[in-house]
Amino acid sequence: MTATDTIFALASGAGRGAIAILRMSGRDSGSILTRIAGRLPAPRVASLRRLRDPAAGEALDEALVLWMPAPRSYTGEDSAELHLHGGPAVVAAVGATLAALGARPAEPGEFTRRAFLNGRMDLTAAEGIADLIAAETEAQRRQALRQADGALAQVYGGWAERLTRLLAHQEAAIEFADDDLPTDLGDRAREGAGALRAEIDAHLADGGRGERLREGVLVAILGAPNAGKSSLLNALVGRDAAIVSARAGTTRDVVEVRLELAGVPVTLSDTAGLREAADEIEQEGIRRAHRRAEEADLVITVFATDKAPDAETLAWVKPGALVLANKSDLESAPAEIGGVLPLAVSARTGAGLEELRLRLQAETVRLAGVAEAPVLTRPRHRAALTEASAWLREAEAAALPELVSEALRAALRAIGRLTGRVGVEDVLDIVFGEFCIGK
Repeated sequence: MTATDTIFALASGAGRGAIAILRMSGRDSGSILTRIAGRLPAPRVASLRRLRDPAAGEALDEALVLWMPAPRSYTGEDSAELHLHGGPAVVAAVGATLAALGARPAEPGEFTRRAFLNGRMDLTAAEGIADLIAAETEAQRRQALRQADGALAQVYGGWAERLTRLLAHQEAAIEFADDDLPTDLGDRAREGAGALRAEIDAHLADGGRGERLREGVLVAILGAPNAGKSSLLNALVGRDAAIVSARAGTTRDVVEVRLELAGVPVTLSDTAGLREAADEIEQEGIRRAHRRAEEADLVITVFATDKAPDAETLAWVKPGALVLANKSDLESAPAEIGGVLPLAVSARTGAGLEELRLRLQAETVRLAGVAEAPVLTRPRHRAALTEASAWLREAEAAALPELVSEALRAALRAIGRLTGRVGVEDVLDIVFGEFCIGK
């Protein structure tokens, strides 16, 4: 397999349907299309053609054909689309014909990989397209579409451009010290590094909103046995997702339910009751409950109004936790639990549940709210920018000009990994373009 192969793949969903779309890309796309469709249609104009197997002379299908010559295609290569009737036999027959004519089935993500290699998009845009395909909620769709449209690439590309300029100035100050250049280039490079680091650090300090929106917000429900955790879970999701019983310790494992709040995916986890374990199975369930709470973005601690607050659950009443006083139909909720004003609810009567939903929605928006400004969406981005910030700090503090250059170069490499575009030629263009060196 090479990047010069002509590839094809089903671009629409698998299985039976009204229409199936086969995409083809590569240098032989035009010749293959001509052989099965008779002649090339006008670029980017849908044409109705009878497709034939040139070897057998047999008709394959009557389809709409699109021809998109390079470079104005998704991949930047000669490309074509065949809008076929969606029967599996039709798709299989046309695919077998394309393979017999020299094309091969595409590997997963190969069309977008070629688009990146041919300069049609950067890595962040490619990731945005993957997120757009996987988007389940409206908020996820908006975030992914902004990234696919280049919002993150614009931010990171701007930083890379500024950093390239700083590095070029620093290199010029070292290599061409005897030429007629400004004497404060080194100081300006350090100052610029500090300003850029401050911007990157502000971008990193987003509370993980973009990653939470992409992956979903994790909410753990904790409490003593029979506090009503499973009943609350069922009431919130509107179905019997967890077993409810008067017997203490019914929930032994984590029960997860997926729902959507304010356009954000949320995973709600019901956990084993917190108490002294009666056996090794319950002990493992309680261990998993603690682990899920530690991993969660939001912890809901549930107390029953007809019992004194238990020490195990009180230990999880921390800043940011949502404290519930359940079974408020039996007893009035206390004024405070663990120093926090609880929300009185009743899973049995539904009292307070609407307020609980509103509180959960507000917390979800706070944790993963969609902002207009581009946000980090992947751990890969966070790691690269954290590394870039550390190198910029090194550049600010470096005592020797050569060390400043090396730190700036390392920071540029880290940012370049985000978009997949950075090279020494960019630095040389600025060095020899901005300064009249060797005149």
